[in-house]
Amino acid sequence: MAAPDHPLAARLARAKFRAWHRGTREADYMIGGFFDRYHTDWDEAGIEWFEALLEEDDVDVMAWALGVQEPPARLTGPQFDVMRRLDYVDIG
Repeated sequence: MAAPDHPLAARLARAKFRAWHRGTREADYMIGGFFDRYHTDWDEAGIEWFEALLEEDDVDVMAWALGVQEPPARLTGPQFDVMRRLDYVDIG
């Protein structure tokens, strides 16, 4: 997580909470795991993208990540391509 004095620390903390408290274990693992693995690489635009993703329904996000449905154009791009790899899901 970003240092407390980092300008984006509060947003990252909110995003982490929202990523890990989706309502289903499957969504928590997928969205929370993605956050944990990649958030340190995000700049302002990356965080904005993730915040927009968090506004979507879990069923849709999971279908997009699994390739069952196509995501809306506003969410596509390199960050979404990383999400589709699913290499961040660690089910213990």
